[in-house]
Amino acid sequence: MPRHSSLTFAPFRRDLAPRPRANGRRRHRAIGAAVLASAAVLGMGACAGGEAGQAFHSIGTGGTGGVYYPLGGALAARLSAADSAGRYTAEVTGGSVENVNRVMAGQIDLGFALGISAYEAYHNGIDGGAPASDLRVIAPLYPNVVHVLAASGSGIGSVADFAGRRVSVGSAGSGTEQTAQQVLAAYGLSYDDVSVQYLSFSESAAALRDGALDAAILSVGFPAAAVLEATTAGGVELVAIDGAGRDALLEAHPYYDVGTIPGGAYPGADTEVATVSMNNWLVGRADLDTRIVDHLLTILRDDREELGRVHEMAGQIDLAGLARAPIPLHPAAEAFVPGG
Repeated sequence: MPRHSSLTFAPFRRDLAPRPRANGRRRHRAIGAAVLASAAVLGMGACAGGEAGQAFHSIGTGGTGGVYYPLGGALAARLSAADSAGRYTAEVTGGSVENVNRVMAGQIDLGFALGISAYEAYHNGIDGGAPASDLRVIAPLYPNVVHVLAASGSGIGSVADFAGRRVSVGSAGSGTEQTAQQVLAAYGLSYDDVSVQYLSFSESAAALRDGALDAAILSVGFPAAAVLEATTAGGVELVAIDGAGRDALLEAHPYYDVGTIPGGAYPGADTEVATVSMNNWLVGRADLDTRIVDHLLTILRDDREELGRVHEMAGQIDLAGLARAPIPLHPAAEAFVPGG
């Protein structure tokens, strides 16, 4: 059962248009069908079009610079090879929130999503509407770790010190932005207390290095390229999520777990850093064809080594995670729960 606290969650938005940044520019996000980017890596090239009678299926991923897109391309290639009745493509999207919205709208079949995005949509609805009761977890993916970064010499030793500072909360409408809102709230802060910047991971790293930003919150698997970039160049430090702030997050939101960033994972961070983590999931509708679910979970069970050649995060996928899904499983996924 969900645990209750005084923390609140900002409305789950359908409007995903980018918000203005402090410098007055707007980020224009192009969302279109993407090629099966990882097919060549896996040595299984896929046809540009399906054969007669084949159904076309799409997987919502994220930006081209993250983990979602290459892993989604690899899965699309594997699914196209395994499923004679279907042809699959990976789409570039704005990430978790957009993927959940588009799955529920019937615009895509599968979507990558953080636990926060799936949970909030299922329980609290979209735009204040009815809960997304038909949303289902299809498969577990890898965990994201919340990275809090601060400019060296900024005097920031805790998220509580963010008041009045320039803080990147991730791209507008992303799962990272949802996470950032909750991290701030756990320390008694809101967007009214900080100068909010809606920057991607790589933009956040660059802005921290250039002195244009005081802090950033990133929800990403580690080691994360943007964090490596920021810490390697120097002038950027990792900040812990611990104590009362971490306790508040864990109490208010059941999809968080205690997490750590190991010592040595990033330059200059020689000791372990306390934080929280959250799993990523593949989601779909309750009426998604059982055939698709069976093929997908068989691939994740049997072909993780090959998927790991595309991205190392695939090695952290464990079907045992199905037992800890933040929302109900698709009926076909229940058969893949180990020991179930």
